[in-house]
Amino acid sequence: MWRFGITACALAALALAEGFSFNIASPVASHDFHFKGAAFVFRTQGCAESEKVSISGTAEGLVKGARRSVVLKITQASNPGVYAVFHEWPSEGDWVVNLKGTCGDATAGAIVPVGPKGFIRESSKFFSRTAKDTEIEAALKSFTTGGEK
Repeated sequence: MWRFGITACALAALALAEGFSFNIASPVASHDFHFKGAAFVFRTQGCAESEKVSISGTAEGLVKGARRSVVLKITQASNPGVYAVFHEWPSEGDWVVNLKGTCGDATAGAIVPVGPKGFIRESSKFFSRTAKDTEIEAALKSFTTGGEK
């Protein structure tokens, strides 16, 4: 009988466990002075084995009506699971950062708009998969047609 109780508790804990995801923050949240000039930092959550995490990102933008894409170098902090995105795209135009990550079989994605004053947390979108091209296009469109800049 007690085995059933332990099994039920373990299953409940697994059901409540958070999946692999991203959490964005301002550069000061990293507590790493090397990141103070970053556009933003993010932390991975829900991955027990940080050595299995793979992260990539691109800046997706509209510059004078033309679509642009810039591959980003994602910088890992000394703290496991903490990363920085530096501003590597042109200052001209409207831009969002498309983050992609995996942890074993789990996937996470995010679209983070970046304006002249920095990243826009309220307009950021998070996924339990990579972002679709249509979602990136929609984020750029809303950003350029009345979204917060």
